[in-house]
Amino acid sequence: MRDSTRIIRSTLSRTVPGEPLHTGPVFAAPYHTPGDPSDTPYTYARSHNPTWTALEKAIGQIESGHLATGESYRATALVFASGMAACAAVFGAVLRPGDVVVLPSNAYYTARVLLQEYFAPMGITLRMSPTAGNAQAELLEGARLLWLESPSNPGMEICDIALLSEAAHRAGALVAVDNTTPTPLGQLPLALGADFSVASDTKSMTGHSDLLLGHVAVRDLELRAKIDQWRTLTGAALGPMEAWLALRSIATLPLRLERSCENAQRIAEFLTSRKEVTSVFYPGLPSHPGHEIAKKQMRYFGPVLSFVLRDKTAAETFLSQSTLLTDATSFGGITTTAERRAKWGGDTVPDGFIRLSAGCEAIEDLIEDMAQALDATR
Repeated sequence: MRDSTRIIRSTLSRTVPGEPLHTGPVFAAPYHTPGDPSDTPYTYARSHNPTWTALEKAIGQIESGHLATGESYRATALVFASGMAACAAVFGAVLRPGDVVVLPSNAYYTARVLLQEYFAPMGITLRMSPTAGNAQAELLEGARLLWLESPSNPGMEICDIALLSEAAHRAGALVAVDNTTPTPLGQLPLALGADFSVASDTKSMTGHSDLLLGHVAVRDLELRAKIDQWRTLTGAALGPMEAWLALRSIATLPLRLERSCENAQRIAEFLTSRKEVTSVFYPGLPSHPGHEIAKKQMRYFGPVLSFVLRDKTAAETFLSQSTLLTDATSFGGITTTAERRAKWGGDTVPDGFIRLSAGCEAIEDLIEDMAQALDATR
């Protein structure tokens, strides 16, 4: 089945006469467990929940695909209370004192902080280089884990996931990809050779800016067991209401992602035509250094783009004069948002650097609004 059909159908319950089309949330802490506990998949809610199961089945179907060899694979997913809980699960399940992790120096800021301030003092060695140019390939000797993020956030740099995954496996390392920006509908890290596909589903996967959750998807059942154990032991559990709302939201992912990516492309092209804008970063632009790699490994170029105005004042004027851009952090919602990224710290970006997440509004209205906001910065 095609993607949109497969995703929408994955959210339906089994066909049983008289039963609802969609599974409702199951609120429970303990479950009935007479006899041998192994006779039931549900015993205590910190370990598993039927609503999680339905959501994980749907995400696993989106993450499934075909390897470069043509061999098909079926992914399994585990959901977490946030994207960072999902990241921490991979780090915690895989890394031990003395291990080496290779990661981009411009990876998501909070993931870097977690490794630098918590894992490194426990004996984990970090090796970092920028995403662009596949620089991590030179740092893999003796590594346990290669962590990738493509496109990077917020600079939109691209690396070749298949090439780096192959190099990492030759070196004996596992590969994890933070796939938050494109979602598994826009890019399939597991099909490109990665061992873990990790995402904050707070963003485009659920798309309404009202949920906090994440997931880890794998092909290997032994790796799944390690991630599952980490979640149970640490209690990084998603609430059943959030899981149910996420399942409902995922059904519209094909519609939302296609529209927001179309809008992002049009906005990026528009911004390149404006003299107030000094740089535009979006992998869908042929001028982007990683465009050819992105074309090869991405189905959609994503809803997020970044651009630079001359200074802090120009950026803040642009944001304040716009009526259709919501000034907010995070991304991937149906509402178009933008922020001056430097105000948060942590990323090496100019003061006039703006990260924009294209929503699903009429593109004509968005461009008209941004045009008048840019006029105000002169």
